[in-house]
Amino acid sequence: MITKETYITTLTIESRSRAFLKEFSGLQPARLPDFDFHRSALLVLDMQRVFLVPSSHAFIPSAPSVLPRIKALVEAYESRRRPALFTRHVNTPEDAGRMADWWRNRIEPEDPLSALVPELDRASDRVILKSRYDAFYRTPLEEMLRGGGVEQVVVCGVMTHLCCETTARSAFMRGFDVFFTVDGTATYTEAFHRASLLNLAHGFAVLTLSETILEAARGDEG
Repeated sequence: MITKETYITTLTIESRSRAFLKEFSGLQPARLPDFDFHRSALLVLDMQRVFLVPSSHAFIPSAPSVLPRIKALVEAYESRRRPALFTRHVNTPEDAGRMADWWRNRIEPEDPLSALVPELDRASDRVILKSRYDAFYRTPLEEMLRGGGVEQVVVCGVMTHLCCETTARSAFMRGFDVFFTVDGTATYTEAFHRASLLNLAHGFAVLTLSETILEAARGDEG
């Protein structure tokens, strides 16, 4: 039984995220890809009411703290006409697969809690329905990215150690440079969050802060 934690709050997210980044930066390769805003897309994973409404069985206590940072990233991408794509995780009995063995409750497509939170609700053509942790699995995501000339992805959303980490790994295996936001992802416990950062830093993704991405976006204006 997992005991959920509020391991970051709006008051501590800045200092804690910088501490995470400092802790794991030594694992990063000496030669990392430079971030290029013009070649990037923002992937916002599963910021659904089921994970952000406190009364929900799947509520992530630390998720509300990352929401303002994700919203700022979305606005930066949208205002500069760069791709910002969103996912909703939903399952039916037919497509749940092994997920049905691991999770007691499915997130049904018609459940109001499966909707994106109002702050991030977008047109349906930018919202990808997925049935697995990997946002590339049996979805048009890769085709959408390739069609937009995207070579780099910025990952944010929930949960750090499930859909975010799995999608980051999958993007790397498909040849994308992956930038993983330390302060734009959240999960049930600090241990899960730290474990993902440890793994990703060692072999799959450049760990970054949302402000670093926003600075690159602002620099694009000049």
